[in-house]
Amino acid sequence: MGKRECVLDAIRHKGTGIVPYNVELTSEELAKVSDFLGIEKAGFFDWAGNYIEKCSCNFGGGYVKPDFYKDEFGVLWDRSGIDKDIGICDIQIPEPNLNNYTFPEPDLKAIEESIEKLVNNGRDTFKLAKIGLAYFERAWSLAGMENLLMNFLLEPDFCKELLEKILEYNLKIIETVCEYDIDGVYLGDDYGQQTGLIMSPQTWREFIKPGLATMFDTAKKRGKIVALHSCGDISNILSDLIDIGLDVYQTVQPEVYDLKKLKAEYGADLAFWGCISTQRLLPYATPAELKNVVNETIAIMSEGGGFIAAPTHQVPADVPAENILALVELLRGE
Repeated sequence: MGKRECVLDAIRHKGTGIVPYNVELTSEELAKVSDFLGIEKAGFFDWAGNYIEKCSCNFGGGYVKPDFYKDEFGVLWDRSGIDKDIGICDIQIPEPNLNNYTFPEPDLKAIEESIEKLVNNGRDTFKLAKIGLAYFERAWSLAGMENLLMNFLLEPDFCKELLEKILEYNLKIIETVCEYDIDGVYLGDDYGQQTGLIMSPQTWREFIKPGLATMFDTAKKRGKIVALHSCGDISNILSDLIDIGLDVYQTVQPEVYDLKKLKAEYGADLAFWGCISTQRLLPYATPAELKNVVNETIAIMSEGGGFIAAPTHQVPADVPAENILALVELLRGE
Protein backbone atom coordinates (compact mmCIF):
# COMPACT_ATOMS: atom_id res chain seq x y z
CA MET A 1 0.00 0.00 0.00
CA GLY A 2 1.26 3.47 -0.91
CA LYS A 3 1.72 6.23 1.63
CA ARG A 4 -1.07 8.40 0.25
CA GLU A 5 -3.56 5.56 0.35
CA CYS A 6 -2.42 4.61 3.85
CA VAL A 7 -3.19 8.12 5.13
CA LEU A 8 -6.55 8.13 3.38
CA ASP A 9 -7.42 4.77 4.91
CA ALA A 10 -6.44 6.00 8.36
CA ILE A 11 -8.67 9.06 7.96
CA ARG A 12 -11.48 6.77 6.79
CA HIS A 13 -10.98 4.67 9.95
CA LYS A 14 -9.86 1.63 8.04
CA GLY A 15 -7.35 -0.67 9.65
CA THR A 16 -4.20 -0.63 7.52
CA GLY A 17 -1.70 -2.58 9.61
CA ILE A 18 0.62 0.38 9.06
CA VAL A 19 0.32 3.61 11.03
CA PRO A 20 1.12 6.61 8.83
CA TYR A 21 3.35 9.22 10.41
CA ASN A 22 4.97 12.60 9.97
CA VAL A 23 7.99 14.08 11.73
CA GLU A 24 8.65 17.80 11.24
CA LEU A 25 11.43 19.85 12.82
CA THR A 26 11.98 23.53 13.55
CA SER A 27 14.79 25.17 11.59
CA GLU A 28 17.27 24.91 14.49
CA GLU A 29 16.42 21.27 15.19
CA LEU A 30 16.61 20.42 11.50
CA ALA A 31 20.14 21.83 11.27
CA LYS A 32 21.22 19.87 14.37
CA VAL A 33 19.63 16.57 13.36
CA SER A 34 20.86 16.78 9.76
CA ASP A 35 24.40 17.35 11.02
CA PHE A 36 24.04 14.39 13.41
CA LEU A 37 22.81 12.14 10.60
CA GLY A 38 25.33 13.44 8.06
CA ILE A 39 22.64 14.40 5.54
CA GLU A 40 21.58 17.61 3.82
CA LYS A 41 18.72 19.47 5.50
CA ALA A 42 16.69 19.11 2.31
CA GLY A 43 17.05 15.35 2.58
CA PHE A 44 15.44 14.96 6.00
CA PHE A 45 11.90 14.50 4.66
CA ASP A 46 12.87 11.50 2.54
CA TRP A 47 15.21 10.10 5.21
CA ALA A 48 12.36 10.18 7.72
CA GLY A 49 9.97 8.53 5.29
CA ASN A 50 7.18 11.00 6.01
CA TYR A 51 3.71 10.32 4.69
CA ILE A 52 2.39 13.87 4.44
CA GLU A 53 3.52 17.00 2.60
CA LYS A 54 2.13 20.48 3.22
CA CYS A 55 2.41 23.29 0.70
CA SER A 56 2.24 26.73 2.31
CA CYS A 57 -0.17 29.21 0.74
CA ASN A 58 1.24 32.14 2.73
CA PHE A 59 2.99 34.11 -0.02
CA GLY A 60 4.02 37.72 -0.16
CA GLY A 61 6.20 38.09 2.90
CA GLY A 62 9.94 38.38 3.39
CA TYR A 63 12.74 39.42 5.72
CA VAL A 64 13.20 43.18 5.90
CA LYS A 65 16.37 42.75 7.98
CA PRO A 66 17.97 39.86 9.85
CA ASP A 67 15.46 38.19 12.22
CA PHE A 68 12.60 40.53 11.24
CA TYR A 69 9.98 39.06 8.90
CA LYS A 70 7.14 41.07 7.36
CA ASP A 71 4.29 38.83 6.26
CA GLU A 72 1.79 39.22 3.42
CA PHE A 73 -0.55 41.23 5.66
CA GLY A 74 2.18 43.70 6.60
CA VAL A 75 2.66 42.28 10.10
CA LEU A 76 6.27 42.47 11.29
CA TRP A 77 7.48 39.43 13.25
CA ASP A 78 10.50 39.84 15.51
CA ARG A 79 12.39 36.54 15.45
CA SER A 80 15.50 37.79 17.20
CA GLY A 81 14.63 36.02 20.45
CA ILE A 82 14.32 32.33 21.31
CA ASP A 83 11.56 31.67 18.74
CA LYS A 84 13.26 31.72 15.33
CA ASP A 85 10.29 30.31 13.40
CA ILE A 86 7.34 32.49 14.50
CA GLY A 87 8.36 35.41 16.70
CA ILE A 88 6.55 38.34 18.30
CA CYS A 89 4.41 40.58 16.09
CA ASP A 90 3.50 44.24 15.92
CA ILE A 91 -0.08 45.54 15.53
CA GLN A 92 -1.44 46.83 12.23
CA ILE A 93 -4.97 47.71 13.39
CA PRO A 94 -4.64 49.24 16.89
CA GLU A 95 -8.13 50.78 16.92
CA PRO A 96 -11.42 48.89 16.39
CA ASN A 97 -11.98 50.06 12.81
CA LEU A 98 -10.59 49.19 9.39
CA ASN A 99 -10.41 52.75 8.05
CA ASN A 100 -6.62 52.90 7.92
CA TYR A 101 -5.85 49.37 6.81
CA THR A 102 -5.97 47.97 3.29
CA PHE A 103 -6.30 44.21 2.99
CA PRO A 104 -3.94 42.49 0.56
CA GLU A 105 -4.92 40.18 -2.26
CA PRO A 106 -3.57 36.63 -2.15
CA ASP A 107 -0.80 35.91 -4.64
CA LEU A 108 -2.76 33.24 -6.47
CA LYS A 109 -0.16 32.86 -9.22
CA ALA A 110 2.56 31.99 -6.70
CA ILE A 111 0.17 29.66 -4.89
CA GLU A 112 -0.75 27.89 -8.13
CA GLU A 113 2.90 27.44 -9.05
CA SER A 114 3.69 26.02 -5.63
CA ILE A 115 0.72 23.66 -5.67
CA GLU A 116 1.62 22.43 -9.16
CA LYS A 117 5.15 21.70 -7.94
CA LEU A 118 3.76 19.75 -4.97
CA VAL A 119 1.31 17.75 -7.06
CA ASN A 120 3.94 16.86 -9.66
CA ASN A 121 6.90 16.14 -7.37
CA GLY A 122 6.70 12.38 -7.92
CA ARG A 123 6.35 11.47 -4.25
CA ASP A 124 3.65 9.07 -3.12
CA THR A 125 2.50 11.26 -0.26
CA PHE A 126 -0.72 12.72 1.12
CA LYS A 127 -0.67 16.33 -0.08
CA LEU A 128 -2.19 19.30 1.73
CA ALA A 129 -2.49 23.00 0.93
CA LYS A 130 -1.75 24.89 4.15
CA ILE A 131 -2.98 28.29 5.30
CA GLY A 132 -1.06 29.35 8.39
CA LEU A 133 -2.47 31.99 10.75
CA ALA A 134 -5.71 31.02 9.12
CA TYR A 135 -8.49 32.91 10.86
CA PHE A 136 -8.51 33.78 14.58
CA GLU A 137 -4.72 33.90 14.50
CA ARG A 138 -4.76 36.24 11.53
CA ALA A 139 -7.24 38.49 13.30
CA TRP A 140 -5.16 38.80 16.47
CA SER A 141 -1.92 39.21 14.54
CA LEU A 142 -3.48 42.27 12.90
CA ALA A 143 -5.36 43.73 15.87
CA GLY A 144 -3.47 42.37 18.87
CA MET A 145 -4.51 39.43 21.02
CA GLU A 146 -5.70 41.42 24.04
CA ASN A 147 -7.47 43.98 21.87
CA LEU A 148 -9.29 41.33 19.87
CA LEU A 149 -10.42 39.38 22.92
CA MET A 150 -11.73 42.55 24.57
CA ASN A 151 -13.42 43.67 21.37
CA PHE A 152 -15.31 40.40 21.03
CA LEU A 153 -17.32 41.93 23.90
CA LEU A 154 -16.89 45.67 23.35
CA GLU A 155 -16.83 45.98 19.55
CA PRO A 156 -18.43 42.85 18.11
CA ASP A 157 -19.31 44.47 14.77
CA PHE A 158 -15.67 45.40 14.19
CA CYS A 159 -14.56 41.86 15.02
CA LYS A 160 -17.07 40.35 12.61
CA GLU A 161 -16.04 42.77 9.85
CA LEU A 162 -12.37 41.93 10.40
CA LEU A 163 -13.05 38.19 10.32
CA GLU A 164 -15.23 38.55 7.22
CA LYS A 165 -12.33 40.21 5.36
CA ILE A 166 -9.99 37.41 6.40
CA LEU A 167 -12.57 34.84 5.32
CA GLU A 168 -12.87 36.45 1.88
CA TYR A 169 -9.08 36.29 1.51
CA ASN A 170 -8.93 32.63 2.54
CA LEU A 171 -11.80 31.55 0.31
CA LYS A 172 -9.95 32.84 -2.74
CA ILE A 173 -7.06 30.58 -1.79
CA ILE A 174 -9.20 27.55 -0.97
CA GLU A 175 -11.18 27.82 -4.19
CA THR A 176 -7.93 28.06 -6.15
CA VAL A 177 -6.06 25.15 -4.56
CA CYS A 178 -9.09 22.87 -4.74
CA GLU A 179 -8.86 23.01 -8.52
CA TYR A 180 -5.71 20.89 -8.22
CA ASP A 181 -5.22 17.22 -7.41
CA ILE A 182 -4.41 17.78 -3.75
CA ASP A 183 -5.85 15.65 -0.98
CA GLY A 184 -6.96 18.35 1.38
CA VAL A 185 -6.73 21.74 3.02
CA TYR A 186 -4.88 22.29 6.31
CA LEU A 187 -5.68 25.32 8.47
CA GLY A 188 -3.45 26.46 11.31
CA ASP A 189 -5.50 28.33 13.91
CA ASP A 190 -4.84 27.94 17.65
CA TYR A 191 -7.85 28.20 19.97
CA GLY A 192 -6.53 26.50 23.07
CA GLN A 193 -4.35 26.89 26.11
CA GLN A 194 -3.30 23.88 28.13
CA THR A 195 -6.13 24.53 30.57
CA GLY A 196 -8.90 25.22 28.05
CA LEU A 197 -9.99 27.58 25.32
CA ILE A 198 -8.50 31.06 24.92
CA MET A 199 -12.07 32.37 24.79
CA SER A 200 -15.41 30.99 25.96
CA PRO A 201 -17.07 28.32 23.80
CA GLN A 202 -19.94 30.76 23.25
CA THR A 203 -17.59 33.44 21.92
CA TRP A 204 -15.89 30.91 19.64
CA ARG A 205 -19.27 29.79 18.32
CA GLU A 206 -20.39 33.34 17.63
CA PHE A 207 -17.26 34.70 15.99
CA ILE A 208 -15.10 31.82 14.74
CA LYS A 209 -17.34 28.86 13.97
CA PRO A 210 -19.40 30.40 11.12
CA GLY A 211 -16.39 31.40 9.02
CA LEU A 212 -14.60 28.15 9.77
CA ALA A 213 -17.70 26.25 8.64
CA THR A 214 -17.69 28.17 5.35
CA MET A 215 -14.03 27.33 4.73
CA PHE A 216 -14.57 23.66 5.58
CA ASP A 217 -17.64 23.48 3.35
CA THR A 218 -15.86 25.11 0.42
CA ALA A 219 -13.13 22.46 0.52
CA LYS A 220 -15.36 19.49 1.24
CA LYS A 221 -17.76 20.29 -1.60
CA ARG A 222 -14.76 19.81 -3.87
CA GLY A 223 -13.99 16.43 -2.38
CA LYS A 224 -11.09 17.50 -0.18
CA ILE A 225 -10.14 16.41 3.33
CA VAL A 226 -10.10 19.17 5.96
CA ALA A 227 -7.43 19.20 8.68
CA LEU A 228 -7.17 21.73 11.50
CA HIS A 229 -4.20 22.47 13.72
CA SER A 230 -4.97 23.91 17.14
CA CYS A 231 -2.77 23.81 20.19
CA GLY A 232 -4.09 23.23 23.67
CA ASP A 233 -7.29 21.84 25.12
CA ILE A 234 -10.16 22.44 22.71
CA SER A 235 -12.34 19.61 24.00
CA ASN A 236 -15.26 22.02 24.55
CA ILE A 237 -15.58 22.61 20.80
CA LEU A 238 -14.64 19.24 19.33
CA SER A 239 -18.30 18.37 18.80
CA ASP A 240 -18.76 21.69 16.99
CA LEU A 241 -15.81 20.95 14.73
CA ILE A 242 -17.23 17.53 13.91
CA ASP A 243 -20.61 19.12 13.16
CA ILE A 244 -19.07 21.48 10.59
CA GLY A 245 -17.15 18.71 8.88
CA LEU A 246 -13.64 18.47 10.32
CA ASP A 247 -11.88 15.28 9.25
CA VAL A 248 -8.50 15.50 10.99
CA TYR A 249 -7.59 17.19 14.28
CA GLN A 250 -3.95 18.02 14.81
CA THR A 251 -2.00 18.41 17.21
CA VAL A 252 -3.52 16.48 20.18
CA GLN A 253 -1.22 17.19 23.13
CA PRO A 254 -1.06 14.33 25.65
CA GLU A 255 -0.28 16.91 28.34
CA VAL A 256 -3.86 18.13 28.14
CA TYR A 257 -5.86 15.12 26.95
CA ASP A 258 -6.57 11.71 28.36
CA LEU A 259 -5.86 9.88 25.10
CA LYS A 260 -8.00 6.84 25.94
CA LYS A 261 -10.97 9.07 26.77
CA LEU A 262 -10.42 11.25 23.70
CA LYS A 263 -10.31 8.21 21.43
CA ALA A 264 -13.41 6.69 23.03
CA GLU A 265 -15.48 9.88 22.81
CA TYR A 266 -14.45 11.23 19.40
CA GLY A 267 -12.48 8.51 17.65
CA ALA A 268 -15.41 7.37 15.52
CA ASP A 269 -15.82 10.84 14.03
CA LEU A 270 -12.33 12.35 13.95
CA ALA A 271 -8.92 11.22 12.86
CA PHE A 272 -6.17 12.35 15.22
CA TRP A 273 -2.73 13.55 14.12
CA GLY A 274 -0.02 14.01 16.72
CA CYS A 275 -0.04 12.73 20.33
CA ILE A 276 3.77 12.43 20.72
CA SER A 277 4.75 15.13 23.20
CA THR A 278 7.35 17.72 22.24
CA GLN A 279 6.94 19.25 25.69
CA ARG A 280 7.45 16.43 28.17
CA LEU A 281 8.56 13.35 26.24
CA LEU A 282 10.89 14.07 23.34
CA PRO A 283 13.26 16.47 25.17
CA TYR A 284 13.72 14.35 28.31
CA ALA A 285 13.15 10.65 27.62
CA THR A 286 15.89 8.19 26.81
CA PRO A 287 15.51 6.54 23.39
CA ALA A 288 14.23 3.37 25.11
CA GLU A 289 11.71 5.29 27.21
CA LEU A 290 10.61 7.21 24.15
CA LYS A 291 9.94 4.04 22.18
CA ASN A 292 7.89 2.54 25.03
CA VAL A 293 5.65 5.60 25.32
CA VAL A 294 5.21 5.94 21.55
CA ASN A 295 4.28 2.25 21.24
CA GLU A 296 1.67 2.71 23.99
CA THR A 297 0.32 5.80 22.25
CA ILE A 298 0.03 4.02 18.92
CA ALA A 299 -1.78 1.09 20.55
CA ILE A 300 -4.38 3.46 22.02
CA MET A 301 -4.87 5.83 19.11
CA SER A 302 -4.64 3.51 16.11
CA GLU A 303 -7.33 1.05 17.19
CA GLY A 304 -9.93 1.07 14.42
CA GLY A 305 -7.82 3.44 12.33
CA GLY A 306 -8.07 7.19 12.59
CA PHE A 307 -4.50 7.96 13.65
CA ILE A 308 -1.48 9.68 12.12
CA ALA A 309 1.49 9.40 14.48
CA ALA A 310 3.53 12.56 14.87
CA PRO A 311 5.17 14.89 17.35
CA THR A 312 2.59 17.37 18.57
CA HIS A 313 4.47 20.29 16.97
CA GLN A 314 7.51 20.86 14.83
CA VAL A 315 10.19 19.43 17.08
CA PRO A 316 12.11 22.22 18.88
CA ALA A 317 15.85 22.53 19.35
CA ASP A 318 15.90 21.13 22.91
CA VAL A 319 15.26 17.59 21.66
CA PRO A 320 18.36 15.35 21.37
CA ALA A 321 19.10 14.18 17.85
CA GLU A 322 19.32 10.64 19.23
CA ASN A 323 15.62 10.83 20.12
CA ILE A 324 14.66 11.84 16.59
CA LEU A 325 16.60 8.86 15.30
CA ALA A 326 14.87 6.55 17.79
CA LEU A 327 11.45 7.94 16.95
CA VAL A 328 11.87 7.57 13.20
CA GLU A 329 13.29 4.07 13.55
CA LEU A 330 10.22 3.04 15.54
CA LEU A 331 7.76 4.67 13.14
CA ARG A 332 9.48 3.06 10.16
CA GLY A 333 9.14 -0.33 11.89
CA GLU A 334 12.85 -0.91 12.28
